Amino acid sequence: MQDRAVNELLRVAPVADDLARRFQEAGFSLALVGGSVRDALLGRLGNDLDFTTDARPQDVLKIIRPWADAVWEVGIAFGTVGAQKEARVGDADRSFQIEVTTYRSEAYDRTSRKPEVAYGDSIEEDLVRRDFTVNAMAVGLPEKEFIDPYGGLDDLAAGVLRTPGTPEASFSDDPLRMMRAARFSAQLDFEVAPEVVTALREMAGRIEIVSAERVRDELNKLVLSAYPRRGLTLLVDTGLADHVLPELPALRLESDEHHRHKDVYEHTLIVLEQAMALEEGGPDLTLRLAALLHDIGKPRTRRFENDGRVSFHHHEVVGAKMTKKRLTALKYSNELVKDISRLVELHLRFHGYGMGEWTDSAVRRYVRDAGPLLSRLHKLTRSDCTTRNRRRAAALARAYDGLEERIAQLQEQEELDAIRPDLDGNQIMEILGVNPGPAVGQAYKHLLELRLENGPMEHDAAVAALKGWWAGQRG
Repeated sequence: MQDRAVNELLRVAPVADDLARRFQEAGFSLALVGGSVRDALLGRLGNDLDFTTDARPQDVLKIIRPWADAVWEVGIAFGTVGAQKEARVGDADRSFQIEVTTYRSEAYDRTSRKPEVAYGDSIEEDLVRRDFTVNAMAVGLPEKEFIDPYGGLDDLAAGVLRTPGTPEASFSDDPLRMMRAARFSAQLDFEVAPEVVTALREMAGRIEIVSAERVRDELNKLVLSAYPRRGLTLLVDTGLADHVLPELPALRLESDEHHRHKDVYEHTLIVLEQAMALEEGGPDLTLRLAALLHDIGKPRTRRFENDGRVSFHHHEVVGAKMTKKRLTALKYSNELVKDISRLVELHLRFHGYGMGEWTDSAVRRYVRDAGPLLSRLHKLTRSDCTTRNRRRAAALARAYDGLEERIAQLQEQEELDAIRPDLDGNQIMEILGVNPGPAVGQAYKHLLELRLENGPMEHDAAVAALKGWWAGQRG
């Protein structure tokens, strides 16, 4: 690990060493710290570099302004100065995103959402306030002195998340670190130390004082990680999910010997992993959140039928409303809330048509309703098949293959991606001799239904259909 770190540090040395010398000349120290050191040890250090220093923020600004290509002060109240630096590394030009933070300690008031910042004077004091030992290592520059007072290297090698001090003190200082435990577990595929898990269970309620935006950002990183199941399981098992995403643990429906049915919680995690396997071009937050939330309407719609079966009628409609409410509470953008809720609402549409041949009308409506989400809906629907019955799974896959083939065939013949009536609003008003108003919208809707049912119409046929509808309305 240390050999990998040396190689990684040599790769960024033109920037890191140059900046360190400037701090030295000004009488201050500088060290690469936290996630940057962890990633260097893992052999995956990128262009985001985190540094810590004994210089106060105003001194940092004086040193960094003449050197950097851009500087920003959005985090200066918390002791952090950001910068961008273009540099030649080997044969390539690279753009580095840099943050320099003054040694500090921070703690939450029991009722506050914001940390109180106090500056420190030693790097050991700065490292002990960090969330986990694997993030509490530093490399003093330019000498390349490895600083690891809390055993982060051993924990990194063992794949364990542990806190530098007691987990209770760490989570009390910043309750968001409980979410970060789940996130790092998912990103690094690490175990969480038993004493940390115990503290998570005992202190889960403390997450309530953290802003929804910070919780959302950690949840995003967890969901977009390589091993989200690990992090989500930790959230559920420790009770954290009860406070940040209560719909997820609610999926662990009780079952008994008389009413056996799928474990919806386990099914959901499998759907998420199967959706990940279908991603193209990197992690897709919209698809992953839709997979995670697609069945959250089941607990509210569960019914035990007279024949012993369990039903969840209209759970996709209920689930879409619940999805909108939860994502809105977590401060997601309106567009993301709309898209994910729509996918949840549509995830059963394919099954509603059965296993038979799809009509042109059904295909047009499926494409129209999905709109720009069609590709994601394909992936979500395919991922939702978790049956162990190989014959049924194969039949479902063939049926969906057939649907996609039907869509492709119709797309060659018609503009399915932009289905609209054969007459626009202006034409409707001209033909009917009416002004803008409800009648135009009703006529437009009628023509759209005809378009979906019958496909494109010739202009004269569309005009005749419009006039026939209008005569019926007035008669």
